Amino acid sequence: MSGTRADVWHLARRFWGSLSSAPPGPADVEWAQAHLTAAEAEMWGSMAPQDRRHSIVVARCVAATEPGREVVAGALLHDVGKTASGLNTWERVVATLVGPRGVRFERYHDHERIGSDMAAQAGSDEVTVALIRGEGSAAPILRACDDT
Repeated sequence: MSGTRADVWHLARRFWGSLSSAPPGPADVEWAQAHLTAAEAEMWGSMAPQDRRHSIVVARCVAATEPGREVVAGALLHDVGKTASGLNTWERVVATLVGPRGVRFERYHDHERIGSDMAAQAGSDEVTVALIRGEGSAAPILRACDDT
């Protein structure tokens, strides 16, 4: 992390948004599930409510430029690997500050690889898997949408 004011502001907004455990609304869930295979929808449903809400915001932003189902699925699942860490909101804050120390914090920081492996095992398209890993032609769009 570069430590700029923009980085700090982005992280602060993400933190405050993560304090609510309210699930996404029915229309948002329907929109998301329309872009996911059954196996992907199951993975997405395993994410914390705040992560699902965040993923919808990011995926809608990505879809405005790259509307293909596989790309939108990758955007919806870009943080699915964080489920492997088992960290709550406060533990994620600490993991972000101290880095990959210990198994759970390492998993949190390695969420792109873990998530892409999960998606590949679930039979996701190569485009979806690559985007979750942070690769592919839509990766810069995903990063930009994730940082807003």
